[in-house]
Amino acid sequence: MAPVLPLGLPLQSRIRLAQGLWLLSWLLALAGGLTLLCSSHLLVQLQYLGTFLAPSCPFSALPQVALVAGAVALGTGLGGAGASRASLDAARYPPWRGVLGPLLAAGTVGGGGLLVFALGLALGLPMSLDEGLEEGLGTALTRYKDTEVPGHCHAKLLMDELQLRHHCCGRHGYKDWFGVQWVSNRYLDPSDQDVVNPQFSYRPVCRHPNTPAPSSCSRIQSNVEGLYLTDGVPFSCCNPHSPRPCLQSQLSDPYAHPLFDPRQPNLNLWAQGCHQVLLGHLQSLASTLGSMLAVTFLLQALVLLGLRYLQTALEGLGGVINAEEETQGYLFPGGLKTAWLQGGVAHRAAPEKTPPEEVPPKELG
Repeated sequence: MAPVLPLGLPLQSRIRLAQGLWLLSWLLALAGGLTLLCSSHLLVQLQYLGTFLAPSCPFSALPQVALVAGAVALGTGLGGAGASRASLDAARYPPWRGVLGPLLAAGTVGGGGLLVFALGLALGLPMSLDEGLEEGLGTALTRYKDTEVPGHCHAKLLMDELQLRHHCCGRHGYKDWFGVQWVSNRYLDPSDQDVVNPQFSYRPVCRHPNTPAPSSCSRIQSNVEGLYLTDGVPFSCCNPHSPRPCLQSQLSDPYAHPLFDPRQPNLNLWAQGCHQVLLGHLQSLASTLGSMLAVTFLLQALVLLGLRYLQTALEGLGGVINAEEETQGYLFPGGLKTAWLQGGVAHRAAPEKTPPEEVPPKELG
């Protein structure tokens, strides 16, 4: 049977193919290295931000798979650069004849498969971030007060660092802190009736002292199912660029703080919720990694195809690139019966020199 996708390669075409492959292989090694850096950076970010993701969120699988795919692409690029350079020298190429087969198989099955898998994860997994952050940040807010609970001791520190570093407050906004107890029981006065006695659980927060409270006046419940709730936020929600001292308590009362409009809290507190900030941050990192994976996949496909054609063309000449005759490169031999691990080609023996025919001696006389 005829070879699959044959391509005639005369001498100059073989030399240009080897030189182009050398350049493409180094570009693949560079792309693989950048993929390693991007995936490592995302892994480092997830070690810190993973606290605010739900345990069931599979997003962390993306940088792990991309890390392995980048390492395989880097190895394929370095191997392709060495093989293509050696192919230009008939004396240096013979050791590579046994290496190219496994290199092509590993790059195609291992590297190509991992890159396709990682690309699929880069396209699909960011969708799971929304729910993962929703659950994880909700858990982080409820554990903020647990500074003396084993396993939760650093929850307050991590949440404060998150809000200060990413300029965010709460899950979707500063009012999220109104619905959770964020003050540790250790710092609550047990003799305070607002803390202990549920009959003092409501207090008006939107009435001027000299005017009666309207029926629609909002109220903050101070003791709900054993939780002490206030209309305040932790200090890490404060915007240090605010020209006035930070206002952390009685944020629902427009008369509690002079010259403060609660309808414009961004003048005093971080305006965005941490869910929106982290979602954009992690999706941006995943998008960058996905772009690098796409470029790496394209370069790896070109390098593997070029190496295959170069390998089959040189095997048809006995491994000598500068032979004058034209040879044929192809992807698969006829019938697809020859494995790449065994050289991947139907070897054509180099032309043998036929000994000159002996001329019978002439008879004298």
